[in-house]
Amino acid sequence: LKESSHRPKMPKAPKSKKPAPAPYDAKAKKTEAPAANPLFEKRARNFSIGNAIQPQRDVSRFVKWPKYIRLQRQRKILLQRLKVPPAIAQFGRTLDKNTALQLFKLAVKYKPEDKSQKKDRLKKMAEEKAAGKTD
Repeated sequence: LKESSHRPKMPKAPKSKKPAPAPYDAKAKKTEAPAANPLFEKRARNFSIGNAIQPQRDVSRFVKWPKYIRLQRQRKILLQRLKVPPAIAQFGRTLDKNTALQLFKLAVKYKPEDKSQKKDRLKKMAEEKAAGKTD
């Protein structure tokens, strides 16, 4: 026996007795526009050959840009598309000069001591220790 491949029919919605409301008529309630001045008629312009001049278009996209501008735009797009490892990408976002100067001033405070400073510090500690024992 073959199975039937037809879909079960959906029950139809009951028919309503009253007609659907008329669509909202925007023109009927719209206020009238002020009467147009007959001296200034609006006429359709024909832009075909030998007729009205076409309006100016923005053609900046089709301009042949200087090479350095094209290169910097292409470079920006390539950098957006490439996946750069973080160890290298960190050099793409450097600090401005003022912030870098502040950072270096702060870093000087935490700079490790060099050999001569260490020698002086140890010598001073030894002298204090010796002075402390004799007292």
